[in-house]
Amino acid sequence: MTDVPPTDDPIPELRRAPSLVLVNTGDGKGKSTAAMGVMIRAVARGWKVAVIQFLKSGDWATGEQKTAERLGVDWWAIGDGFTWDSDDLDESAAIAQEAWNKATDVISSGEYSLVILDEVTYPLIWGWVDLDEALAVIEARPDHVNLVLTGRDAPIQLVEVADTVTEMRNVKHAFEQGVRAKKGIDF
Repeated sequence: MTDVPPTDDPIPELRRAPSLVLVNTGDGKGKSTAAMGVMIRAVARGWKVAVIQFLKSGDWATGEQKTAERLGVDWWAIGDGFTWDSDDLDESAAIAQEAWNKATDVISSGEYSLVILDEVTYPLIWGWVDLDEALAVIEARPDHVNLVLTGRDAPIQLVEVADTVTEMRNVKHAFEQGVRAKKGIDF
């Protein structure tokens, strides 16, 4: 790092892409939060936006869902919560597959300019959603459909097909000091 500001354009030859695939991964906080920032930008540009959540259930009534729905975002919270709270992981896997089926329909429809798949990496790495099928849907999406996928431990194959991958790194988190998630900050 230098203390002199750059004066030359680091990449003078840029091109436009019809759509992008973004992956927010890593063990730090902010993966879904960053995706919601993209959602707000897309809505501000007049894009039709959809969010499909793979772990959070509709019972959670998150702040981002409330705001998104006011902005006209189509939102499906299809998950059934944290796996450690599940009474039946086979049922949780079936619910994740239901969420994936919805995601496939939403992406393939071409109706949306932005589709956010929140916490999708978990069912992918657990084998609840077939990774090869997911990659095929991502690669075959209509040209104008942008995707944001979130969750820890993004599979390397997903990283390879993505245009932009951001890894959030945990430095310190209140949860580690025994502090519960806070409304308005964490959800």
